[in-house]
Amino acid sequence: MPAVVRAIRSRPNATRIVPLKRTRFWLICLFFLLWACVIAGKLFWLQIARHQEFVQRAQKQQQRTFEVAPRRGVLYDRNLHELAMTVLADSIYAQPIEIADKPAAARILANLVHTDPSDAQTAEAQIADRLGNGHGFAWIARRVTPDIAARVRALNMKGIYFQKEFQRFYPDNQIAAQVLGYVGVDDNGLGGIEEKFNNDLHGTAGRMYTAMDARRKVLGSSERDPEPGRNMILTIDENIQFMAERALDHAMQTTQAANGTVVVQDVHTGQILALAVRPTFNPNGIRHANPDLLRDHAVSDVYEPGSVFKLVTYSAALDQHVTTPDDTIDCEGSKITLAGRVIHDNQGEHFGVLPVHKALEVSSNVAAIKLALKVGPDQFYQYIRAFGFGARSSIELPGETRGLLRAPAKWSGSSIGSIAMGQEVAVTPLQLVTMVSTIANGGVYLPPHVLMPEPKPATNPDQKSAPLQVVAQPFKPGGDLPNPLPDGAHRVIEGLTAAQMRKMLEGVVLFGTGKTAQLNGYSSGGKTGTAQKIDPITHTYSKTMRIASFVGFAPVNNPVISVAVVLDSPKGAYYGAEVSAPVFQEVAQQVLEYLAVPHDIDLRLVKQNGKKDPPVKEDDSQGEDVQALYEAANDLPGDDPLRKSQPAATPTVEAKSLSATAIQKSASTQGSQVTEPATNPVQKSAPPQVAPQMVTVSSTLIQVPPLIGLPVRRIIEQAAAAGLEVEITGSGTARDQAPAAGTKVAPGTKVVVRAAR
Repeated sequence: MPAVVRAIRSRPNATRIVPLKRTRFWLICLFFLLWACVIAGKLFWLQIARHQEFVQRAQKQQQRTFEVAPRRGVLYDRNLHELAMTVLADSIYAQPIEIADKPAAARILANLVHTDPSDAQTAEAQIADRLGNGHGFAWIARRVTPDIAARVRALNMKGIYFQKEFQRFYPDNQIAAQVLGYVGVDDNGLGGIEEKFNNDLHGTAGRMYTAMDARRKVLGSSERDPEPGRNMILTIDENIQFMAERALDHAMQTTQAANGTVVVQDVHTGQILALAVRPTFNPNGIRHANPDLLRDHAVSDVYEPGSVFKLVTYSAALDQHVTTPDDTIDCEGSKITLAGRVIHDNQGEHFGVLPVHKALEVSSNVAAIKLALKVGPDQFYQYIRAFGFGARSSIELPGETRGLLRAPAKWSGSSIGSIAMGQEVAVTPLQLVTMVSTIANGGVYLPPHVLMPEPKPATNPDQKSAPLQVVAQPFKPGGDLPNPLPDGAHRVIEGLTAAQMRKMLEGVVLFGTGKTAQLNGYSSGGKTGTAQKIDPITHTYSKTMRIASFVGFAPVNNPVISVAVVLDSPKGAYYGAEVSAPVFQEVAQQVLEYLAVPHDIDLRLVKQNGKKDPPVKEDDSQGEDVQALYEAANDLPGDDPLRKSQPAATPTVEAKSLSATAIQKSASTQGSQVTEPATNPVQKSAPPQVAPQMVTVSSTLIQVPPLIGLPVRRIIEQAAAAGLEVEITGSGTARDQAPAAGTKVAPGTKVVVRAAR
């Protein structure tokens, strides 16, 4: 037995053999482990790494997402009459994948929806292009009429669908178009209040999610409601706006002016009751509007005010106590020399010693210059700024300019005389009406506003804030100045000065240049102005193009409204007393009657048969250099609407002549940048090279004869002998002529002569 055991122990160790079943087991485990890792990796790649991608692909296949446009806020007048509202209209769209014959569908649809030849988006070629661009959505026509929508529905075409969209609608069409503005096809404001407050009016868009099966059938939908835009109340009174626009239409028809502006303001709050501009546009048909019609001349254009600016001069003199209304002033025969420059009153006038109030009534330039000299340049400039000139008023309208006004350090020796009578300074109609309101309300400047201030929400312990209520705020005549004064308001002149100015301006209407502004049953005060425009050809003051204006208020002792009337380039009669003052008379009379303001003077029951004395015609034509306005234009900030960029590097004729009234035409049509020309843009001694009326250039030129000082008959004879036509304004002897004597012009050129007695 021991021997056997020993034998076993002495055997060599044999190699251990793993059974086959165990090997297979571990191989299978390894396979499943690798398989699990591949599956887990694939799942990670699909569900984690590419999760968002597949979610988006699923949504595209299973859902349709529509943006639900918000309802744009309503614009009300102060009496809660809707001036701009939003209505629902049908828009037609297509899902191109469902349309088999896209060219045929485009042709059929275009025959129905392409009703406006100027609308390229609904033309057959455009529709076919949108259907064939490979996108899953294509507009056919947006905001169509109910008739067109019904005709397209009757086709029952596959892949054609309808969607309700909001459409901006202006119930009164052209009423207050420049104030309201207009909206584009995407419901974004592009002018006026619509542009200025687009974010508030637009609201926040909503979303609609629609689930669809493989056959594109709707299974259900969910919606996120849009937030409507904010409603706004304007200070405009729809009825007063209509009266102002109707009176302006009458004036435009009579005078054939290039454009006109009427602004009516509440003197005690600065709120704009009406802002009328002509020519105008219909915001409901903005596609057909000429871009020139969209410009708001009341805030974006400037002009040299002429004699209406004498209100600032006289106010400053009275407030500084350098004169009183009853003091006398020597007009020196209507001529004064200032820094070597001769300035005169209206041709034919020879004023001597006059009371100050009488000097304003006859609009003496010499008297205004003497008063400005007594005030001094620095103090005079401060009054000009205090009245709001040379600065933006921050009215709630886009495109406002600050005007043109240089600091005294940049004035020449005669600048104070020019500015005193309304030259070398350029203003907007809005600035003018605010100046008159300052005098009418007792001497306090109130910034103009066209938007009602939003009422403060009422609070209580149980509720954080009560919802704001839209409440009508009809205009009520009378009242006192706000207490406390709003931001930007400040006192300009003392109350006594303002009272003296109101009485003197009443004299202008009763006895002076503003007789045509007299009202029936109401006292009124105001001032006329007739300013020369810049001729873009000669770069000098035009002899034939003028701007006529009138600014006034009524009644005198308890003013309610102020009105500014500006007519650009009227044909025929051009004095402010002849063309602008009657517009004030029509507007003020109707507005005061509409507001039931008590009469403060006796009514004229019948029209007097006797002829009234003709109004005194002020003459602001002095023919001086206009370089000062170019310098002021170059001082404008880059965002001022008068300073537009121009495509060419070389200044254009319009840019070189950009000043005062020329800006009205050049800024709206050319958009030229106000730049300083490399050479002297205006040379006072250089005669104009082209006659005011364009003629065909001939190889044979004729030298214009001297006509100044000749009677009318001799003027006609001299012009005929030279082979030239002549146009004479006024009567008596020739005072000015254009082109200047010695200028060589083509045969048939018309020479313009201004005559006066």
